[in-house]
Amino acid sequence: MKVVIDADACPKKVLEETLSICAKYDIKVWTVANYNHEIKSDNHIVVGSASQEADIKIMNIIDQGDIAVTQDYGLAAMIIAKGAACISPTGKEYTNKKIDFMLEERNLKARFRRNGGRTRGPSKRTQVDDINFAKTFEEILQQTLRSKPNNNLQQSEEMQ
Repeated sequence: MKVVIDADACPKKVLEETLSICAKYDIKVWTVANYNHEIKSDNHIVVGSASQEADIKIMNIIDQGDIAVTQDYGLAAMIIAKGAACISPTGKEYTNKKIDFMLEERNLKARFRRNGGRTRGPSKRTQVDDINFAKTFEEILQQTLRSKPNNNLQQSEEMQ
């Protein structure tokens, strides 16, 4: 099992929290970003700056049972379809039940903007977002580990 981060637009605090939490469970973290970013990660993959290049690389390395961190709804939908868990940097878990609505809403807003409308951008990141992310990410990680045989979580619980 591994965690893959879409690092092109990942807040620094999310990257730090992910690395910290994964270190507790001895889980490898992979970061993927284009060459325009300086990411400090043991397993960092640099891709070119072509459109969707990071997303394609993420889809090539993500496997069933992995966890991904991204704010891209389209990428999240493909990750979920591949059998991996997915979470946004604000701590929102993407699920099969939610993703269709999120993609439709994104499509409607894009159509509105193409016709001259204006939509609001994302809210400024807050400390609550950091707390929500860390809490939800660790819950997803624990749930994923419990579903795997011979996992790190069961071993660490047995040692205690």
